[in-house]
Amino acid sequence: MLFGSSGIRREYTGSFADLAVRVGAAAAAGAGSAVVGMDARTTGPLLADAVAAGILSAGADVYRCGIAPTPTVACAAREHGFGAMITASHNPEEYNGIKLLNPDGSSFTSVQQREMEEAIDADHWQGWREQGTIRGIDAISLHTAAILQSVTPPEGLGVVVDCGNGAGSVITPSLLAGAGVPALCLNAHTQGKFIRPSEPLEAHLPYMPAMVRKRGAALGIVHDGDADRMMAFDNRGRYIGGDHLLMLFARYLGADRVVTTADASMAIEEVAEVHRTPVGDTYVSEELLKWGDFGGEPSGAWMFPKHSLCPDGIYAAALLTEIAGEWDIAAEIDGMPSYPILRESIRIPDARAAVTALGADVPTDGVRIQEEDGWCLIRASGTEPKVRFTAEGRDAAAAQRMMEEGRALLSRARREEA
Repeated sequence: MLFGSSGIRREYTGSFADLAVRVGAAAAAGAGSAVVGMDARTTGPLLADAVAAGILSAGADVYRCGIAPTPTVACAAREHGFGAMITASHNPEEYNGIKLLNPDGSSFTSVQQREMEEAIDADHWQGWREQGTIRGIDAISLHTAAILQSVTPPEGLGVVVDCGNGAGSVITPSLLAGAGVPALCLNAHTQGKFIRPSEPLEAHLPYMPAMVRKRGAALGIVHDGDADRMMAFDNRGRYIGGDHLLMLFARYLGADRVVTTADASMAIEEVAEVHRTPVGDTYVSEELLKWGDFGGEPSGAWMFPKHSLCPDGIYAAALLTEIAGEWDIAAEIDGMPSYPILRESIRIPDARAAVTALGADVPTDGVRIQEEDGWCLIRASGTEPKVRFTAEGRDAAAAQRMMEEGRALLSRARREEA
């Protein structure tokens, strides 16, 4: 299986470079041009060159962005055949990957992924006269302009921004500064390694509450490695859970139809009509092509269909500053429905086989146990050898019971398979 829940992703080895050439060639078959970008990982230049080589070999032109966030590459790809982003998103530095993006920002659909997997070993090479050419493109300016066409960050609003040494460093600070927002920027330089774990979890950001309060900031903004994600802290320095951010955006935008994933809180159904998909931005964007005003995942990936079908952490950051200029975000969060939700993961080498043994048709989609007062989702990670558990209940006891049921179910399945 070549594609996971968010593109192609794996620990870097030399063989990945060979695969990258073939992916570029297969994706470029029939395309006139493509945009290629990368996050700040040390293996980014090599893999970006390899994908570009494959695209050129198939006769398509390459427009290079250099280091840029995934949504920035998606924005630049609007006038081209597709976008190719070299990133492993929130994974550790030893990982890298390839995300393939349609001109509307959506990830390659399930059908496109199957076609890619069938075409990956075919001969797409053109003769020397038909080779493509390489050009540069100022993707940062294009993306900044696109965001500021529809979002107005309020001048003078104080914020704290932690880019985590990722690709967001090259756009979010400058976008906010240009809009007159005085941001205190942390870890806002690209260095190939992350000073903190890239996934924007509360446990990875223990310094942010004090920074927000000391600054007297209206909010804190946090990105992952490729800035397709954005998580936040409110004006009291409290981490805002992804389910509450989902509801906050939906309410501010007046979005009555929301697409979200199977691991999102049942509370969202109290503020909007909801369609649920398996976990992964590919599934969310695919559903938004057919239905919905807004979409997102509680992991921090937010999609605004009128802007793009790519998760856009920079757009989300700018929009959240606009909201903070109009609303008391902490008060809004306090007024939202909330149920106890638990998230855990265990690292096991046979994660996909273990979840398949539970009866999952697709292990990364997982199995969901539903009871009257709660639920538990058990799924294999699409990017790491882990099984992820999400459990929610009407109260803390129900959430804990659902988590224990999920763990016990997986343990039994593994014992029976042994």
